[in-house]
Amino acid sequence: MHPDTQVYNTARYAGWSSLEPMWKQVEEIGADIISIGAAFPEGINLIGYSQGGLLARAILERFPEHNVRNFISLSSPQAGQYGTQFLRLFFPNLTCKTAYELFYSTLGQHTSVGNYWNDPHHQDLYYKYSKFLPYINKERNLRNGTILKSGLTKLNRMVLIGGPDDGVITPWESSQFGYYDTNETVVEMRNRDIYINDQIGLQALDKLGRLKLITVPGVQHFGWHQNISIIDNFLLPYLD
Repeated sequence: MHPDTQVYNTARYAGWSSLEPMWKQVEEIGADIISIGAAFPEGINLIGYSQGGLLARAILERFPEHNVRNFISLSSPQAGQYGTQFLRLFFPNLTCKTAYELFYSTLGQHTSVGNYWNDPHHQDLYYKYSKFLPYINKERNLRNGTILKSGLTKLNRMVLIGGPDDGVITPWESSQFGYYDTNETVVEMRNRDIYINDQIGLQALDKLGRLKLITVPGVQHFGWHQNISIIDNFLLPYLD
């Protein structure tokens, strides 16, 4: 571990608490990250795993005054989620085809997963009801608060890590901002509007050589943060 690396414990949002609305988590944890950064004026590194990577990215946009140097997103649904395997513990009878009925509702939007559920077959409902992902992806504008792409473009480096054997993030390319079209064909990041229109700064980072996409086969979702070779080969080299 890098000598100035600090580990932030998000245990208060573990287990069932992870279902708390994403904006609540962004505001609370974001304020803590700003406080931690103030104690290390030379800058800090931020790593987010799974839902935590999406949360971390939203924090960078919501709090553009941060002093994060490098951000690593480890198998996170950055473009959204359209898979129910990991949700069966919480919602045993949930299926992809009917999940929109729950998640695109007042009740569903009180859950973190509902906040980034991105049904390619019900995009009209996604834009109408989703209170989180369309805003941090600058597909819609917040009425209150700020989401600024400067929070990402100021980074020294953004690293997006995922792989085809993940088994949870669906499609796995969401970890690198790729996503399904209406035919469930994956459109990779550079061919999507979020990149083409540079809505959150991905294109700007890419052109500056600050955006790194890493694809690692053979790693299942719950092994990313426990795999020593992943840590040694794909995390530590990008922390300065």
